[in-house]
Amino acid sequence: MNKLEKTFVIINKLGLHARAATQLVQLANNFSATVTLHLGNKQASANSVLGLMMLEGNQGKEVTVVSEGEDAEEALAAVESLIVGRFNEAE
Repeated sequence: MNKLEKTFVIINKLGLHARAATQLVQLANNFSATVTLHLGNKQASANSVLGLMMLEGNQGKEVTVVSEGEDAEEALAAVESLIVGRFNEAE
């Protein structure tokens, strides 16, 4: 089974707030891979909006994304483009 992990810096101004977390959950649900985000000593499933918000992923924080499963590579790439793309926020 594929297990990949990559660390990103949250660059959007509002961080991992409700709308960003919702986008991430909707994205993660398109894959069979299990995607988990780790921030400091906390972790959350990419399928839980509340869990993601509890990570307190503010702008400038480093988050490690772990993707496991058949389409782990595709899932990780999709999450990366969402984070790097500032969760599609203008600022």
